[in-house]
Amino acid sequence: MKITAVKDVVSGPNPHHVDARKIYECPHAVAVVITLKPGEALKKHITPVDVFFYVLEGSGIIEIGNEKETVGQDMLVESPARIPHRWSNESSSVFRVLVVKVPKPTEETKLL
Repeated sequence: MKITAVKDVVSGPNPHHVDARKIYECPHAVAVVITLKPGEALKKHITPVDVFFYVLEGSGIIEIGNEKETVGQDMLVESPARIPHRWSNESSSVFRVLVVKVPKPTEETKLL
């Protein structure tokens, strides 16, 4: 058994300049916890694989393609491969989301 305390994982460098902690990686999937402070947002980007997001804390705005929704804790969002998407936090509190990429990407995410 392996147990990972997210608070102990160091945030890695990323093009969005936000707190992003890779908490799981295997040949078949990658999981990252992203924390957005009030006013922070990811840059719009395209992921080469399907992604699902699970909101851990707070509320945030997800944009996928031409759709835009506010989502909150305990909500799951599916994002198909190669569709532009981004998260933003327009609230006054922290927003945390679990990002799971399946399968593990073999190409880089492309910023738009």
